[in-house]
Amino acid sequence: MIVPRTRLLFWVAMVLLPFALLFAVNPAAAVLSMLLISAFFLLVAVDAVLAFRSMDGISIELPELVRLSSGREGRFDLKIKNGREKHQRLRLGLAFPRGFISLRDDQMIVLPAGSKLSRLSWPCRAVKRGNYTIDRCYLESESPLGLWSFQTAMPAQMEIRVYPNLLTERKHLAALFLNRGSFGIHAQRQVGQGREFERLREYIPGDGYDEIHWKATAKRGHPVTKVFQIERTQEIYVILDASRLSARNAGVPVASPESRVSSLKAETVSVDDHKERSTGLVNGASTLSSPPSITVLERCVTAALILGLAAEQQGDLFGLLTFTDKVERFVRAKNGKAHYGVCRDALYTLEPHVVTPDFDEVCAFIRLHLRRRALLVFLTALDDPVLAESFIRNIDLIRRQHLVLVNMLQPEGARPLFSDLNVDSLDDLYRHLGGHIRWHNLRELERVLQRRGVRFSFLENERMSAQLVSQYLSVKQRQLL
Repeated sequence: MIVPRTRLLFWVAMVLLPFALLFAVNPAAAVLSMLLISAFFLLVAVDAVLAFRSMDGISIELPELVRLSSGREGRFDLKIKNGREKHQRLRLGLAFPRGFISLRDDQMIVLPAGSKLSRLSWPCRAVKRGNYTIDRCYLESESPLGLWSFQTAMPAQMEIRVYPNLLTERKHLAALFLNRGSFGIHAQRQVGQGREFERLREYIPGDGYDEIHWKATAKRGHPVTKVFQIERTQEIYVILDASRLSARNAGVPVASPESRVSSLKAETVSVDDHKERSTGLVNGASTLSSPPSITVLERCVTAALILGLAAEQQGDLFGLLTFTDKVERFVRAKNGKAHYGVCRDALYTLEPHVVTPDFDEVCAFIRLHLRRRALLVFLTALDDPVLAESFIRNIDLIRRQHLVLVNMLQPEGARPLFSDLNVDSLDDLYRHLGGHIRWHNLRELERVLQRRGVRFSFLENERMSAQLVSQYLSVKQRQLL
């Protein structure tokens, strides 16, 4: 698309109007006026034709994959190829998807002469995790005389993966992850006999009857004792509930984006180290109408990744299972940086579904696929009596084989009746009474699960990750696995 520039309007006013007025006032100068006006229109037409060719040899190359963290400023580099190697000014714009804040809506780029390739760094910020794509970019160039602007859209393909921001949670757990001197998470000292079979040996007086291998004793004709060892690597699984209850507001608003004007300038670097500074036409940062709220699932995803980091430092195997009315994703427990990247990729696009969780399906899946004893950390919500009954009914399938920890965020208002003395109206009284009933039902559920050997805990919004890590370290220290 070709668009007239301000310079063209200026010269139309300076050339066309005076000679048209001269033609009307003095008919003797009609021929001269017509010649000059025709020459001007011819020059404008030639400049318009050349404007269509101003994009010849120009192409934009975006990176195939960009990884960012939600709420943190990031940037990516794009390449501008100049096949004709001529000095040229371009205006580049990118259409960011919703959920992004671009510090620059568009930028002016100066392509130096004699350089085929230039690079441009583009700052941006994502406010929500997920997978996004940019499928085209927009370019605008000037005609040789500057009378016209030629605008076009070029196809592109860039995938942006926005991961949860773990920086804030790691700041709260900085002392645990420092691992220096007497501070940080160190490998827990394992004491006791252990549970994993190592070998057989001859009976020694003082060995317990429960340590005797009776089949080997009957075969050899003399007592044989089993020797156990401490489990060095244990399997830790986080089971995430992504059903309708996980879409509730966790009560923690996202920090509003900065409204100050960014003074950053993009730096264009050519392959022959030619550097020029370019200024953006639009420097105002976009703002959202209202900051979104963090859901319960968002908090659970962040806490699960933090727990994965803690398990990796302890040398354990970490795995994931997400479910709704069916099992959505399953990542078998492993360790290492590559495996942690797999777990992160499995969670960064996880969104809540408006369905009821099926505990029958998930417990049957665990029974069939997890043969080795493991620590199962459920992150779900059981304040619905029907869901709590279903969970109790199905947890018997796995509680004897695995160690099960059930965690949920503390429901808002669920507290004992007289714990809050701020009652100003009858409505406040009924609201506190309803919160007391919810608290009482959850405490009854805790006792029912405790009789089945399942630990049920409430987590706080601000300390959710720290509390999960503390539970895990307590299990390691007490050798409950």
